[in-house]
Amino acid sequence: MVMGSLPERTDLVVIGAGVGGYIAAIRGAELGMSVVLVEKEKLGGHCLNYACIPSKTLLNISKMYFEMRNSEKFGIRAQNATLDPKKMYQWRMDVSGKLESGVGFLCKSNGVEVVKGSAVFLSDSKLQLSNGTEIDFSKAIIATGSEPTALSSFPFGPDVLDYKRALMLDYIPKSMSIIGAGYVAVETATLFARLGTQVNIIARSKLLRTFDQEAVEVVKESLQKLGVKIYEGAAPASKQGNTITLDNGTTITQDALVVAVGLSPYTTGLGLENTTVMRDGKGFIKVDEALRTSNQNIFAIGDVIGEPMLAHKAMRQGVVAAEAAYGMSSAYDNIVVPAVVFSEPEMAIAGTLEGDSIEITKFPMSAIGRAIAMDKKPGFVKIAHTKGGIVKGIEIVAEDAGNLIAEAALAIELGATIEDIADTIHPHPTYTEAIQEAAEAALGRPIHFFYGKQNNKK
Repeated sequence: MVMGSLPERTDLVVIGAGVGGYIAAIRGAELGMSVVLVEKEKLGGHCLNYACIPSKTLLNISKMYFEMRNSEKFGIRAQNATLDPKKMYQWRMDVSGKLESGVGFLCKSNGVEVVKGSAVFLSDSKLQLSNGTEIDFSKAIIATGSEPTALSSFPFGPDVLDYKRALMLDYIPKSMSIIGAGYVAVETATLFARLGTQVNIIARSKLLRTFDQEAVEVVKESLQKLGVKIYEGAAPASKQGNTITLDNGTTITQDALVVAVGLSPYTTGLGLENTTVMRDGKGFIKVDEALRTSNQNIFAIGDVIGEPMLAHKAMRQGVVAAEAAYGMSSAYDNIVVPAVVFSEPEMAIAGTLEGDSIEITKFPMSAIGRAIAMDKKPGFVKIAHTKGGIVKGIEIVAEDAGNLIAEAALAIELGATIEDIADTIHPHPTYTEAIQEAAEAALGRPIHFFYGKQNNKK
């Protein structure tokens, strides 16, 4: 799709229309630049069409289905509820389609020229589109994202799926093995286990090893209650038909095999060798705080520049890069990038729980009225702060943690104290009260949980 006629020269060209790329394009147009946005697949990229949005859409459906079938304790008898996988798949596709159309509308409304195709750099100031058109540009932003990392011994194919293809299934496998230890593996396992699939997770390391292991244990216990078998410290050694053998000799047979071991930056075919843009040893593009590459006229954002490889990081960087390309003094100087695992319960963190002179206070969700009413008691909130009370990190493992963590991110960005949080009125009854209660406890004045008289300072 081309919206308008292509110019031979443009102020800004953005390669990749994922969440970072299309935001950069729109922001650039808002500032008055002529903008060309190049995308070889779908507007919204992987996040909107293959990853973030589809996975959360399907996780929500699986949650409704599972809770409906397990709601007799509330007086609801729906154990015989059925699921139509094809309708579920169609809903997932319709959601992505609506959002893609919305991005197209926003681009058109802001005067962004959208080109479907690929682009290759011919030099530091010229690129060629797949239709043969050459465009001279003043500034460029590379927003090509990432692609699933393959295992050499288990290459992707008809019987080895990446996470994108796993989310495109229009049937429910009876059994599934997932190779991986990160959030994609955990979310995929949660999704299919709720739908009745017997799921195995094969993790060469500890599950979610970069997260606080006390929080991870809550998630692991929930996965096991869903029937998920977790093989930690085991690596797949070989595959014969539908059976894989682990390096410890264990054999596992499954109907579907998913490899979710990480993401790799996507720079294939960009022609970076024709530019002065530099990459590091892992293939990530090097940038400064304004997201400029080693060439002052070429910027890069999102997964292609490295960890954390998260959509919301790319979205913020899209704004910064567009403004910097325009000539503003914008910089990517955010203190925190919240991380969320959409597990059961959800797990989220903003900031850090580690460091010298850091104090940590934990408050259990089982003491929150809303959690008791909704039967969502597992989990807790941890708040980390300096001796002076400055909030440095908040971790939440609880129902709806992904939404709750925004307060934590804002508090850290603003340099808030635990007293600021404790003295802020939080609505009742909500899960947000757990953050306030944790802050109250950190101040030595807990109300809804008894830590012991020695811990009650006031």
